[in-house]
Amino acid sequence: MLRVEAINSGYGNAQVLRDVSLDVAAGEILCLMGRNGAGKTTAMKTIMGLLPLMSGRITLDGQDVGRLPAHEVARAGIGYIPQGRRLFTELTVAQNLEIGLMTRKSGPHVRTRVLELFPRLSERLNQRAETLSGGEQQMLATARALCIEPKVLILDEPTEGLQPSMIEAIRDVVVRLRNEGVAILLVEQRVDAVLALADRVAFLENGILAETVTPERMRTDAALLKRYLGV
Repeated sequence: MLRVEAINSGYGNAQVLRDVSLDVAAGEILCLMGRNGAGKTTAMKTIMGLLPLMSGRITLDGQDVGRLPAHEVARAGIGYIPQGRRLFTELTVAQNLEIGLMTRKSGPHVRTRVLELFPRLSERLNQRAETLSGGEQQMLATARALCIEPKVLILDEPTEGLQPSMIEAIRDVVVRLRNEGVAILLVEQRVDAVLALADRVAFLENGILAETVTPERMRTDAALLKRYLGV
């Protein structure tokens, strides 16, 4: 599904990622973990075309998407929910969803399905996004990404700062999407959430993919968390 091969990337002349390779299959959740500054968000921005590749290759179902502009990456079928949500805060819930639908010219049935996943948003369609709670904003950011009917969904710390009920709601949708065959790449710092969700866990360290393990290995090898997360 999504394959990242030996990518190098960064900001201007400052290289952050060094020969990072990973892959996410359909119906799989790969969690990306590492200390602050390890390169997790840089990896996601590079996949999405928000940062240029210095070298390497990114493919989606065999199609090279590594040098496409960000809107073309989304049109190819990769949905992105950035840290901080990046909603159009002065627009309504309905207008934010409409922008997502326009990306791949998705029909009204997609909007209906997305609102079924997040029924709370149905009650707030005419409400401006800036007036929503933090959890509701995260729901809207996720719903907007789902409006493109993604083959791959990329989430950058989606549960950060949310209350437990909202975390559970987001987690339930992520698991449902995985079960429907969506490939999911997830940055998450909460170890309990990773252990509950992940099929595999990849650790980034100083811009290098250091190791990929199973959740079972994380549970039994406490040294992993100390080595890569400092906990």
